[in-house]
Parts: sequence; C-alpha cells; structure tokens
Amino acid sequence: MAKIKIEQVRSAIGALENHKRTVKALGLKKMHSSVIQEDTPVIRGMVRTIQHLVKVEPVSGE
Repeated sequence: MAKIKIEQVRSAIGALENHKRTVKALGLKKMHSSVIQEDTPVIRGMVRTIQHLVKVEPVSGE
C-alpha cells in the first residue's frame, strides 16, 4: 500500500477542538514535525479535515 508524509506547517493553537484532536491522532506533536502514514481513506479524511494546518506529499521507494 502507498504511503504519504504528513507535515504540520501551521500551529493548532486557536484551532477548533476537533482539529486539535485530529492533529494529535495523526501523531503530529510540534510545528514542522512529520509522520509517514498509510494512504487509506480514513487517513485522507483526517488530512482533509485539517488541510489548512498540514502539507501532504507521497512517499516513494519503500
């Protein structure tokens, strides 16, 4: 299965509570931290919810 890299580029301070919980659920902790997740519909939905806070790019190679 394909993987995507999710990087937090904006702060969640002042964001809605469900946006903060989504950031935490994805495994992001600080600004400019990044995680690699499977590219599933669930993860894509979470990313779509906080698309103004994150940057997403595909990971190739593995």
